[in-house]
Amino acid sequence: MDINSVVLNGRATRNAELKYTNNGTAVANFSIAVNRRAKGANGEWGEEPNFFDCAMWGKRAEALSQYITKGKQISIRGELKQQRWESEGQKRSKVQIEVADLQLLSSQEKSSSQPSSQGSQNNNKPFEDSEVPF
Repeated sequence: MDINSVVLNGRATRNAELKYTNNGTAVANFSIAVNRRAKGANGEWGEEPNFFDCAMWGKRAEALSQYITKGKQISIRGELKQQRWESEGQKRSKVQIEVADLQLLSSQEKSSSQPSSQGSQNNNKPFEDSEVPF
């Protein structure tokens, strides 16, 4: 059995960009930065940022794109998707995260309630227990 599941907590690196396909389907594109502890060349431990491109589709994209702003702490769950194309005779590819669920974890306005893809208020719990993939 193949498994393709990603769960990340991090910060949006830019504001989400909401676009529509030719058939009217909404897509919000954004990036997330996730730090990991790593030992540097000097032998000292520090934070190493990793950056991931994300896409969220449909009604969730329309509802949440305005809240995905640079620096906002978010939690996402989704799967990896590889895009392939050819440009100037060169084969190219890109892996991005197709977001199934998103939870806003912090607010720049310090609001006590925030929208989520689940339609509930923020309680700093990114997913329901039944949704955790492990």
